[in-house]
Amino acid sequence: MRSFINVQDIGPLDKALAEATEIKNDRYKYQHLGKNKTLMMIFFNNSLRTRLSTQKAAMNLGMNVIVLDVNAGAWKLETERGVIMDGDKSEHLLEAIPVMGCYCDLIGVRSFAGLTDREYDYAETVLQQFIKYSGRPVFAMETATVHPLQAFADLITIEEYKKVKRPKVVLTWAPHCRALPQAVPNSFAQWMNAADVDFVITHPEGYELDPRFVGDAHVEYDQKKAFQGADFIYAKNWSNPGVTNPADYGKITSRDMSWTVDTEHMSWTNEAKFMHCLPVRRNLIVTDDVIESPNSIVIPEAANREISCSVVIKRMLEAL
Repeated sequence: MRSFINVQDIGPLDKALAEATEIKNDRYKYQHLGKNKTLMMIFFNNSLRTRLSTQKAAMNLGMNVIVLDVNAGAWKLETERGVIMDGDKSEHLLEAIPVMGCYCDLIGVRSFAGLTDREYDYAETVLQQFIKYSGRPVFAMETATVHPLQAFADLITIEEYKKVKRPKVVLTWAPHCRALPQAVPNSFAQWMNAADVDFVITHPEGYELDPRFVGDAHVEYDQKKAFQGADFIYAKNWSNPGVTNPADYGKITSRDMSWTVDTEHMSWTNEAKFMHCLPVRRNLIVTDDVIESPNSIVIPEAANREISCSVVIKRMLEAL
């Protein structure tokens, strides 16, 4: 596996899930693969779970790890061609990337959407430059449009907690005080479409995700109807994707608090498990009583980030 961005990169999901189970039972089984190998983790944006879980996974596999916070201690990087660099950015990404590649064997990149230029974000401009110029295998640690390590961990968690062979999984939009990217819902939708689940997306009208990620999922604008019979509720805010109106891209066009997941919402379900990628704004996305309930599996879900990342790094090491 030379790159890991989308669900197609992981191959058959049954094999990936079996590998996840194997690694979870023995996290250090493949330490020999990473001996004398180095992972470089490059962060253009903040992180908690991604930073910790990815570093832990790499260490489990015997790797050395270098962490670079681009906005804290490194030169400010220019990302655009043709720019006269007479401002506060001292180095161009096109020189920085191959230099980074000299010091490592694998690269993980975290670079969020700017939410001002949809074409730029959805072209994955920063990530694609790493793939093209680093000379190293590259995986996404959340980018402008995707967060596959999270979605893979979500799928592992659903497999562990499902009570029926083909559970109903609902991705629900919820309100937020800030404009957030679509990366998590995009990847979650992509991975659920590839999995053997009954998948429903619910959100206010105008918040339609990009069709390439929605796929064949059923979109239901009535949240109560969407929740009925659900086995898993995955709550997540996203800013307007600009699909129906490009001028709205990255904006907050709804603050409807009736979409906040509370006890009443969960009562519409089939005693569903509650999921969220974290961090979560309590009493905006979800109420205290729901996230603290026995049916909340946000902590096991976060723990599985170590496992999803271990599978990905293991496969990349095997391909070196």
